[in-house]
Amino acid sequence: MREEFCIAAFRSRQQVMAFERDLRQHGVRASVMITPRAVAMGCGLSVRIEREDLRRAVQVYRTTNPGNLIGFYDVWQEPTGRTTVRPAGIE
Repeated sequence: MREEFCIAAFRSRQQVMAFERDLRQHGVRASVMITPRAVAMGCGLSVRIEREDLRRAVQVYRTTNPGNLIGFYDVWQEPTGRTTVRPAGIE
């Protein structure tokens, strides 16, 4: 079964950890994961966010502004191991 989720990619691991903490404090489900190769930038870690929580995560980012954000991305992982990543459509 295909997995669909979003990530927030940062240039700094410190910002990854801070943003995950901020999301959890605001009641948003989040975890730290290895950044998919398709993003190919940043510190190698990203914050995983469920798709239905993306808008709330963006609001938290705008409020807390941890800095060094590369971007928010939609991610699809196929059972075959193939991963597709594209910039998230956020306003």
